Amino acid sequence: MEQRIAQAEPRNHPQPKVLRMAPVLRGLIWATIGFVVFDLFTVAVDPYRGNPLVTEPSAVIGWVGGLLGWLLGVGGYEEMILPLFGSPSTWVEPKDWRRYFGLSTNHKVIGIQYLFSSSSIFLIAGLDAMAMRYELMQPSMHFFTYTGQYLTAVGIHGSLMMFGVGTVAMISGLGNYFVPLMIGAKRTVFSRLSGIGHWLLPAGALTLIASPLLGYWDTGWRGYEPLASQDPGGMVYYYLGIFAMTFSTILSAVNLSATIIFHRAKGMTWARLPLFVWGILTVSLLNLIWQPEIEMTFVMALLDKLIPFHFWDALGSPETYLSMFWLFGHPEVYIIVLPAFAMWNEIIPVMAQKNLFARDWAIIGLIFVMMLSGLVWAHHMFTNMRNSEMFPFAFFTEMISIPTGFSFMAAIGTLWKARLRLTTPSLLVLMSLFNFVVGGLTGVYLADPPVNLQVHDTFFVIAHFHYTIIGGMIFTWIASMYYWLPKFSGRMYNETWGKLLAIWIFIGFNGTFGQMFLLGLDGMNRWVPAYPPYLKPMNYEVSLFAFFLGAGFIAHAIHIIWAWRNGPKAPENPWHSRTLEWLTTSPPPENNFDGEVEVVRGFYRYDHDEPSAYLVKDASESQ
Repeated sequence: MEQRIAQAEPRNHPQPKVLRMAPVLRGLIWATIGFVVFDLFTVAVDPYRGNPLVTEPSAVIGWVGGLLGWLLGVGGYEEMILPLFGSPSTWVEPKDWRRYFGLSTNHKVIGIQYLFSSSSIFLIAGLDAMAMRYELMQPSMHFFTYTGQYLTAVGIHGSLMMFGVGTVAMISGLGNYFVPLMIGAKRTVFSRLSGIGHWLLPAGALTLIASPLLGYWDTGWRGYEPLASQDPGGMVYYYLGIFAMTFSTILSAVNLSATIIFHRAKGMTWARLPLFVWGILTVSLLNLIWQPEIEMTFVMALLDKLIPFHFWDALGSPETYLSMFWLFGHPEVYIIVLPAFAMWNEIIPVMAQKNLFARDWAIIGLIFVMMLSGLVWAHHMFTNMRNSEMFPFAFFTEMISIPTGFSFMAAIGTLWKARLRLTTPSLLVLMSLFNFVVGGLTGVYLADPPVNLQVHDTFFVIAHFHYTIIGGMIFTWIASMYYWLPKFSGRMYNETWGKLLAIWIFIGFNGTFGQMFLLGLDGMNRWVPAYPPYLKPMNYEVSLFAFFLGAGFIAHAIHIIWAWRNGPKAPENPWHSRTLEWLTTSPPPENNFDGEVEVVRGFYRYDHDEPSAYLVKDASESQ
C-alpha cells in the first residue's frame, strides 16, 4: 500500500533584522507611551483622583507601564517576549559600538554596559555631593532654598552611591566581564536574564533622580518611618527607583553564582578558584539573601503610603522599619567591600610575583564575613534600645573584624619581604588598604555603645563609612580598571599620569574625610544644612578638599578613556599573571577562548615556571 506522508508546511518565522532606530531611543519612546497610557487609565478609573493628571497612585502605575515599555524597547520584546510565546528571537546584536546601546547576551558587553552605567551614576552622585559641600561652606542656607531640597539631595546622593555604584561597579560590572574568563567559561548561564537586568539600572537611577518632580522628601537615603509616610509624592519614586536598581543586582547575582557553580572549566576545582571569583560568589549569595528583604520592605512602605496599611507609620511600628532597613543595611556594607578584599589579594601577588600568603584563610575570611554580616545590624539603633540589648550586637560587630582581618593578613603576609612593582594598580591597592584600616578601626569605636551614643548621627559616622566604602571599594575599583585595562582594550595607560592621579585622589580623600572625624567630635550633625558658626572654618576646608577630590575622580576617568582608545599597545600578559583571563587575546574573542581550557594547578604560586592551565584547541580546527 502506498503510504502518503503528510509533510508539515514550513512555519513562517519572522526574519531577524537590525533595528533602524537605536534601541535606547526606541526604549525611551515606548517608556513615554507606557507611562502616559497607564497614568491616564489610572486617573480615569480612580474615584479619588481630584484634578491633577499625575497623582501618587497614577505615578506608580504609570511608572510600571513606563518600565515595561523601556525594557521591551531596548530589545526585550524580540529577545525575550517572542521566544516566551514560541516564536524565534528576531533580535540581532550589532557587532560594532552600537551593541552597547541595546540588549546583549554577551557577558563582556553586559559588563561594560554596567561599568558605563555605574560610572555615569557615580558622576551624577558626585556632582550632587559637590552641591551639598557648596551649601555647607556657609553656616546658613545660601544655595538650597528649603531644607527639603538639601535633604532630597542627600537622599539621592546616598541612594545612587549605595545601590547604583557600590553594589554594581565591581560585582555586575567587573564580575560580568571577568568571572567567566577567570573560570574558563565561554558564556554565562542566564545570559538573557543578565542582559535585560542591566537596563533596570539606568531606569532605577533616572526614577530616583526624577523623584523631586513629585515633591522633595526629607528622609535621606534610609527612608525612615514615620517621616516617610508624611513626605510628599517624591517618596514613591525613592521606593521604585531603588526597587529597580536592586532587582538588577538580584538578576546579576543569580547569573554569576550559577555560572560559577556550573560553568567552570575542567580542573577548576573549588580549591583552585581565583580569589576575585570567591569574592563575587560570596557577595552574590549575600545579594540573594538580603536584596529581596529590602525590596519587600520598600514594597510594604510603598503600600503603606498609597493605601495606607499603617505597617510602619505613627499608627504602626516605626521601629520595625528601622530593624528591617538595617537588617539589610549593614550586610550592604560587606556586599560593597568583599570584592575589594578579594581584589587586593588578586593584584598584590601578581605585582610582587610572590606566592599568596595564607590563601585558604583569605577565603575563609570572605565566607565568615558573609555569615556574620547579618548579625550586626542593630548597632545602628543603639539610641533606640535598652542597655541589655546592646551587648550582643556590640560583640558581633567587633567579632566581624576578625575574619575581615584575614584578608589583611593575606595581603600583608604577601607583601612581607616582597619586591613589589609599584605600578598604579598596586599603589591604589596600598592606598585602599590604608583607608580601610582607618575605616575599620573607627568602626570598632562605633561598635562600642559609650562612643556610639556620643557621636551618633554626627560627621564622625559619615567619615567612618566613607573611609570604608570610598576608601576601600572605590580606590580598589579604580585599581582594578588600571589592572585590567590591557585586557579590556589591548592598550596600556600612562604610568606617570596614573601614579600622579592616584596621589591626587589620596590627598583629596584624606583631606576631605579625615577632617570629618574632627568635625563630628566637635558637634557637626548630619542631615542639617545649617550649623553653628564656629564650625565654618573646618567645613570650608573640607569643601575645598572635596572639590579637589571630585576633580581627581574626573581626571582618572578621562585618563582611562584616553588610554582605552589611544594608549600604547599592551603585551598579551603585561603583569605576568597566572589567572585564566590572560590565557586569551586582549580583548578576548566572542567565545573567550580559542579552545577548551584545562586547569592543572592553582594560580597563586610564583616559585616555579610551570603553567597553571592549558588551552586545548579543537583538533578539527587545527588541521
